[in-house]
Amino acid sequence: MGKRIIVPGLFPPPDYAHAAIVEAGRRLAFMAGSVPLDADGGLVGAGDFEAQTRQVLANLVEALEAVGADLTDVVASTVYVVATEPKDLSTVWEIVRVSGLERGPHTSTLLGVSCLGYTGQLVEITAVAALPD
Repeated sequence: MGKRIIVPGLFPPPDYAHAAIVEAGRRLAFMAGSVPLDADGGLVGAGDFEAQTRQVLANLVEALEAVGADLTDVVASTVYVVATEPKDLSTVWEIVRVSGLERGPHTSTLLGVSCLGYTGQLVEITAVAALPD
């Protein structure tokens, strides 16, 4: 298991850590960006940050399960949101922060971007997980 570090001299992060330490010798899974597509390749939640975030997280959970992990094994993530307003970033983050990622030794970066890979896509999450022994 990794160790979560909150640095006392820094502002406390909301449901993630400043650093995550994973002991050498652990196997890491680098997860491709999880996107808001269903199993048939259809976009879920056109124009809806919340619906897309839930689909992205569901897809991430499924991908993690395929490598023998779950959200609590994620040590780092990057959340991409097509947005220019902080309120849209906050909408996505509120769903991410209660998803289970906050229970592991998790670090995260939340970014507003101008465009993602699929037409209508608003949210994407990449992750690194430390696989259980």
